[in-house]
Amino acid sequence: MGLSTSSYQQMEPSPCNLLSVKVIRMKNLRKADLLTQSDCYVSLWLPTASVKKARTKTVKNSKNPVWNETFHFRIQSQVKNILELKVCDEDDHTPDDHLLTIFFDVSKIQLGETVRLNFQVNPQGKEELEVEFTMESSPDLPENIATNGVLVSREVSCLEVQVDEGRIKKGSTERKFALTVEGSYEGTQNLSLSSCLCPASPARFHYIKYNHSELGIALPKMRQLSVTSSSQDESESLTLALNSLPIQDKVTIGETRTFDLHVKTKEWTQGLFNSSRKLDVRLGFDLCTEEQNFLKNRKKVVAAALKKVLRLEEDLKDHEVPVVAVTTTGGGIRALTAMYGSILGLQKLNVLDCVSYITGSSGTTWTMTNLYEDDDWSHKDLGELIIEARKQASKSKMSAFSLESLKNYHRELSQRTQAGYKTSFIDLWGLMIESMLNDGKDEHKLSDQQQAVNWGQNPLPIYLALNVKDNVTTKDFREWVEFTPYEVGFLKYGAFIRAEDFGSEFFMGRLMKKLPESRICFMQGMWSSVFSKNLLDAWHAADNSEDFWHRWTQDRVTEIEEEPDLPERPHEMATCMYTPAGGISNALRDILTDRPAVSKYHSFLRGFQMHNEYTQHEQFSKWKDTMLDSLPNQLRHTAEHLELVDTAFFFDTSYPPLMRPERKVDVILHLNYSGGSQTMPLDRASTYFSEQGIPFPKPVLNEEERKNLKECYMFEDAETPGAPILLYFPLVNDSFQRYIAPGVERSASEIELGKVDVSSFYSPYSTREVSLKAQDFNKLLKLTNYNIQNNENLILQALHAAVRRRKQSQTQSPSQAQSSS
Repeated sequence: MGLSTSSYQQMEPSPCNLLSVKVIRMKNLRKADLLTQSDCYVSLWLPTASVKKARTKTVKNSKNPVWNETFHFRIQSQVKNILELKVCDEDDHTPDDHLLTIFFDVSKIQLGETVRLNFQVNPQGKEELEVEFTMESSPDLPENIATNGVLVSREVSCLEVQVDEGRIKKGSTERKFALTVEGSYEGTQNLSLSSCLCPASPARFHYIKYNHSELGIALPKMRQLSVTSSSQDESESLTLALNSLPIQDKVTIGETRTFDLHVKTKEWTQGLFNSSRKLDVRLGFDLCTEEQNFLKNRKKVVAAALKKVLRLEEDLKDHEVPVVAVTTTGGGIRALTAMYGSILGLQKLNVLDCVSYITGSSGTTWTMTNLYEDDDWSHKDLGELIIEARKQASKSKMSAFSLESLKNYHRELSQRTQAGYKTSFIDLWGLMIESMLNDGKDEHKLSDQQQAVNWGQNPLPIYLALNVKDNVTTKDFREWVEFTPYEVGFLKYGAFIRAEDFGSEFFMGRLMKKLPESRICFMQGMWSSVFSKNLLDAWHAADNSEDFWHRWTQDRVTEIEEEPDLPERPHEMATCMYTPAGGISNALRDILTDRPAVSKYHSFLRGFQMHNEYTQHEQFSKWKDTMLDSLPNQLRHTAEHLELVDTAFFFDTSYPPLMRPERKVDVILHLNYSGGSQTMPLDRASTYFSEQGIPFPKPVLNEEERKNLKECYMFEDAETPGAPILLYFPLVNDSFQRYIAPGVERSASEIELGKVDVSSFYSPYSTREVSLKAQDFNKLLKLTNYNIQNNENLILQALHAAVRRRKQSQTQSPSQAQSSS
């Protein structure tokens, strides 16, 4: 079942402008050489307008170099355009020295203005760069773009390169040459010419229509060739500016053969499934149509269940039905087992039908994917599922490492690579999970789970991962990515694709190449990718403070002033100067931030640019929590792949999808299965959401309570509109030691069964374990089942409070009601 196309964004016209940048001079330039002044030049890069960098000439041995060179850029007015002015010292025998880079937000220049600025890069040394900017209207037609206020999808053109073969002399051989359009979806393509009569197929490139793009033609290098064209240019390569096309030029290679090269551009009117007027990536922060329909159906189930468990006399009206969610944390085989017990307890209390969402990460995703293979699992006796889970948890895992299994893994990974995926050790880990938790191959896929939620018969499952960068720590950069049976998307960007399209290739919001949907084991490997930690992640896990290594591996980005002062607007980025770390620091950073393994999937954000006012967007601001969020050129670079890891690399949580205001969650049951401190995940969640300005109840626990935790705590913040009611279930063995069931004391012979070690170093439930003995599985299952059932009163109290809140919100003003909901 695909997503309805009506939820996908249409293209709308938006004007482009012409920006002229005149690099005038630099004063009091620092010395980069020991004996002479710097041999200085300035490179200019505006990645939203051109993939190529421009540069001035080099002024030799000068403290006050003068250039007076002008460069022109065509820019989209709704895009965040950050110009990078890089000052370099040219060296003949070694790489050029990078002295500094200035980041300048060109939206500070108003249409029709010419402004000359002096950038104060070192006020003490009176070092400054003088640049003049002019902004004019473009005579081009407005560009068709789509935007949600955070991301911008721009108009795409299609370039066709057709080769018609000419006369072929005797003895001629096959010729190969490369065609390149930097920044295009295709990048580089190779064409072969031979003596066969079949004409070569045209090469096609998709690129941003209004970018400064070029077609590079690298000719064969089998031997020295004389290359001529009708323009009499002699070279082994050609470069054609695409903004001057269509072009038809005759190119002659040596004396052995001749071919005609036909190049033309055209409007890209037809994508793989949709026309260019409609995107395949949904840009928007609202819930997709399918999830909205799910909620309508689920509300009927929840209303009936609440009437029963709360013993209400009347049916609840639609607006009186609260949204209840379960959130879980990871912990490998421990989390898998414990979650079965908790779900069983909720089912026995008839509370499971009151739940609309279940979120998971790491080990709990193993339980969830198993549950959702049954279209009606929450209304069936879970006994059979639990028996099978116990069997898989307790069996020997050695077969997962047998020679036969390794051969199967190799074959599967080879097939995955051939299908177009970039495989890694994490994919192998996924296959090992499948082998350890199943008796055979599991063909189940994420989108198959739609059948389990389409009629609202079960809660909607949401899985969570982090997108990271290879050379940056998780502490400094991460982005929440949620997975439902309907969609996969980024909370921060409001960008979503169909679940069945995850892993396929996209460009500028268009689906370019459909890949077969991954089997669920590969998703499990990615959601629990415990092998993706780098050395700095490990260091931060041990010491959360700013540390020596972190300080000494960072480049410096500092705000600088320009003269004269320009009027400031909230969405404009402050002018900054970037000073690179030294060579030793860069080498150290590469070592410390290298990830031994990471799950890589084709990025469906590829090509998107940031909206000019993205930092002011309310939803982006809620999830704006990393150092790169204010550096758009680094935030949305040209990376072809997402790098996805377990959320525990930041902190062990699956809360974020439930904190989206569109889901309007009233009650959250936090089932904690983390190892170590049982209060740390809750404390970190509370601190994080407080810093983000997201309503969340503050967990108040004194030191004595933290040392001797009970089975459940209820936290409510009536003073903060929109804050959910929170029921927190730490993984502890409290009254279970004395009671076999709520109100039923253990006999002397049953005391031993109540001793469940869930916290010591020697606990059988350590995260590092991949197997559990059957008796240990049963103990943990019964413990978490008991902990839920023994706190029925608190659960019902929270549900009563949520219903009461919903009813009260209808008596308030519309604005108050909206905040409360």
